[in-house]
Amino acid sequence: MTEPITTPSQTVGPFFGIGLPWEDGPLVVPEGTPDAFRVEGYVLDGNGDPVPDAVVETWQADPDGRFDHPDDPRGAVRREGFRGFGRSATDVEGRYGVLTVKPGPLPTADGGWEAPHLNVSVFCRGMLVRLVTRVYFPDEAANAEDPVLNSIADPAARATLVAAQAPFGYHFDIRLQGEHETVFFDV
Repeated sequence: MTEPITTPSQTVGPFFGIGLPWEDGPLVVPEGTPDAFRVEGYVLDGNGDPVPDAVVETWQADPDGRFDHPDDPRGAVRREGFRGFGRSATDVEGRYGVLTVKPGPLPTADGGWEAPHLNVSVFCRGMLVRLVTRVYFPDEAANAEDPVLNSIADPAARATLVAAQAPFGYHFDIRLQGEHETVFFDV
């Protein structure tokens, strides 16, 4: 009797460019929203080359740290003009970007607080499941107390989750593998 042969896995693409992005997808808030800024960066593969066919999704709390979602333990709150969700396809240079506002801190089950952050999912060729990470802001003192950020022992790895300030808002590259690989979470 011969050993069974595992069949090759399939990727999740190539339907991203025609099925997932939509016109106002990268707008978490409408253009002209007070205090709005952009979070932009590149999705890069293990060689540092751009990934031109990725989709980056963000999900976040509003500036008061509340979600318009039934799982918010304090109750869902809808803020006018705030969607909380953004989706951006990468361009041929691997660049993505969303227009948003800074989220508020989030309470933890033990009475502490999570620093303001964006939850990020990355979808692209060669992956069967999404990658999940976070974007933290460099100007937040609360980063020092954030339980998720501080669960990463290596300071260099932790730094891969902190955006850099930029003229348009914040710059955040997502490195899928290799040197300076972004920390991804198993959710």
